[in-house]
Amino acid sequence: MQKIYFVVVGKIKESFYREAVAEYVKRMARFAKVEIKELAEGANPEAEAEEILRACKGYTIALAVEGEKQSSEQLAKRLARLTDEGKDVTFVIGSSCGLSDKVKQRADYRLSFSDMTFPHQLMRVILAEQVYRAFMINAGSTYHK
Repeated sequence: MQKIYFVVVGKIKESFYREAVAEYVKRMARFAKVEIKELAEGANPEAEAEEILRACKGYTIALAVEGEKQSSEQLAKRLARLTDEGKDVTFVIGSSCGLSDKVKQRADYRLSFSDMTFPHQLMRVILAEQVYRAFMINAGSTYHK
């Protein structure tokens, strides 16, 4: 079974965000083993870079505003291809200060959800939902309309 890692910097303080992420992780369990690795916030993105890079496994997708935008269907195709290739996938969300260039350069792919800036805690919910949606698209479910 494929493994999906969410490498994230900082803790979620609000219980409603934690509950939403937990719900999507629970739903994804039928498709992949999901692990969330919460890392401590550093003084700046450069200080966090080494720990982030050590936590990355398999194909790494860094969330970055300057990354490529994809539709839900395109993300689903990417995840299906990676599954077919037997690759585990790591998604990286930086702290509120962003990601270091070192992490972005090491990533296999840089993904942008929008030109807008989102709170990194909310971004975890959005990312978890989109990964779940990708699995549902690939399963032929009516979840994605």
